[in-house]
Amino acid sequence: MAAPFFQSLQARVDAVGSLLCVGLDPHVAELDEPSASGCERFCRKLIDATEHIAAAYKPNAAFFERFGAEGCAVLEKVCKELAAKGIPVVLDAKRGDIGSTAEAYAAAAFDANQAGCVTVSPYLGGDSVAPFLTKPDKAVFALCKTSN
Repeated sequence: MAAPFFQSLQARVDAVGSLLCVGLDPHVAELDEPSASGCERFCRKLIDATEHIAAAYKPNAAFFERFGAEGCAVLEKVCKELAAKGIPVVLDAKRGDIGSTAEAYAAAAFDANQAGCVTVSPYLGGDSVAPFLTKPDKAVFALCKTSN
């Protein structure tokens, strides 16, 4: 079992001497081509340039999901590669839905994508967040206020 998220994050902060969390937001306008492959190249370039100073990475699921199954596969690949290197991943998904759907979202974030942490939107109530809180080694950041 992997170390708890905040323990892994602290270890990474200590290892790189940085608090930097790099957002992986492959906006279509910034891709060399508007595709899942373009997303992957964008992320690879950013990770290669920052891996030596990044305490964590925060891929935004929406930018990958827009490319369907291929985009989801790239998101999963990026998350798993970072996790395999011991680099914490905060999956920026802002999920918030009824209980059974939230359970599926939690499984996707923590099991399929191997994220150590996920963002959630708690506005539908406690049952929309509860499935994300069942794994003691994982973390959740709840959306409270947006920047826009």
